[in-house]
Amino acid sequence: MLRQALRGSAESFYLPDFCASRAALGIVVIVELTAIVLSLARSGGAIDFWADLARTSLFLLWVGLVCAALLCWSRGRLERLTVARGSAVVLLLLTAAIAAISAAAYLIGHSYPAVAAGTTALFPSRLMPFVLGNVAIGFVIVAVALRYFYVTHQWRRNIEMRAAARVHALQARIRPHFLFNSMNTIASLTRSDPVLAEQAVQDLADLFRASLGDQRQTISLAEELEVARTYQRIEELRLGPRLHVSWDVERLPADARVPGLLLQPLLENAIYHGIEPRPEGGIVGIVGEVTGDLITIVVRNPVDERESEREGNRLALANIRERLALLYGELALVKAGRFGREYIVTLRFPHVTAVQ
Repeated sequence: MLRQALRGSAESFYLPDFCASRAALGIVVIVELTAIVLSLARSGGAIDFWADLARTSLFLLWVGLVCAALLCWSRGRLERLTVARGSAVVLLLLTAAIAAISAAAYLIGHSYPAVAAGTTALFPSRLMPFVLGNVAIGFVIVAVALRYFYVTHQWRRNIEMRAAARVHALQARIRPHFLFNSMNTIASLTRSDPVLAEQAVQDLADLFRASLGDQRQTISLAEELEVARTYQRIEELRLGPRLHVSWDVERLPADARVPGLLLQPLLENAIYHGIEPRPEGGIVGIVGEVTGDLITIVVRNPVDERESEREGNRLALANIRERLALLYGELALVKAGRFGREYIVTLRFPHVTAVQ
């Protein structure tokens, strides 16, 4: 499943979606800025700046919007080609469009209405130098833009592949001692309390299903909370009264979308590092709240002064931090550290109810 997902990500074409309104707005802004720069560079006593800006803007707008429309129209076909063939097709298609628009501009400028209106001076005087010059400039710009889009796409795809690999590594990282201890606990319950043993088996199956079988990018916060509570019930069977988990999450929105295995690894680390080593046990506190459009979840557990942060804790935190950053960008925050005799992890991310 992971291999298929990575293959699908690798084969998707690297150009952005030019059918989106945001892309059209970006093209208009870039075109106008380019027109201003070109008009300023050509400004002089013989050339009126505003007239030159108007004709340059009009020409570049036609070029930019027509090229965007062609990329939008051909996107489905381009995605079925290899990167090399798709890039060659885009290069040929856009340079042909530039040549056609340049020739059309020349013909319009030398048509009877333009001659009668006396606006011929605003248009190029010779056809071939104008067309070939624009094609050469357009070829270079399109080639540089394609290279930029390709490098950006590869960079983002590498991040997504690395994040996906780490997600599945985390999903597969069920500590052997947890599995063995859970099975021993269930075995002991089969004689003393068969009903509780049956519930423990069901909880363990649900936990493994959520950990290993769910390939969705995001799940609801209610589902993630239930996975964490399932893990808690299994550990309570083993640790008994030594483990207490205080939940204060009633204010959290159940429909918020979060990456899978967001809270369960934090609860696992809190129990493994903070509760299990202490003969007297302790309390794991989980508090959630919403401020504006931001969700904040705090997980805290006691630690001994001699207890050092282990590798598994850093791995889980790095994985969660990377996935939240990939999903929410700079709006996501993960902070963790020891404060006195407590280890506190704080998650903050936007309240999103649908995958973006």
